[in-house]
Amino acid sequence: MKINTWLALPLALSPMLLAPAAQAANADGLYVGIGGGYGKVTSSDSDVGHFTGASGGGYHVDDDDSVYKAFVGYEYNPYFATEAFYADLGKPNIIRGGNVVDLKTRAYGLNLIGKYPLPAGFEVFAKAGMAKWNVDARGDLGAGSNLDDNDGIDPVYGAGIQYHYQHLLLRTEYERYDFDSDYKVDAYTASVGWQF
Repeated sequence: MKINTWLALPLALSPMLLAPAAQAANADGLYVGIGGGYGKVTSSDSDVGHFTGASGGGYHVDDDDSVYKAFVGYEYNPYFATEAFYADLGKPNIIRGGNVVDLKTRAYGLNLIGKYPLPAGFEVFAKAGMAKWNVDARGDLGAGSNLDDNDGIDPVYGAGIQYHYQHLLLRTEYERYDFDSDYKVDAYTASVGWQF
């Protein structure tokens, strides 16, 4: 008797699980969201030093910090969207002795997003785009060494999974900000959004 109850439970719940998927499949339009997480500079200490113009040696990079982001997008159909974003990628540090330089890193840009709907309101996605970025070096490494500020326009790409229930969006994703051959940032974030 208990086995039959457990076998019947998935059948009884299946309309509830499939309804959000159907809603997500028909959803389109404007959406907004915010998120946060963890970012890490994946470049070596010497590459980051070269990027900022740090002279000499004896320094190391504290390469991780918190990440915050905001985005606004438009979903054209269940498989394709465009998305504008702003990301505060934190302030990794270059440290030499007691001297610390913050590398305040920010980016904004536009992504093209390809999506594939899954059952129960989930969808996987991949994205690629371009980011306008800037890295402000604040502080010095001693002996009057001022580091360089940098900016540019370079690729950003990533992938993730999103849950879409009626107007609510929940997503987790990985992104690579490929700012320079000597300065790359990986971001791992969770976000919440609302589709109008």
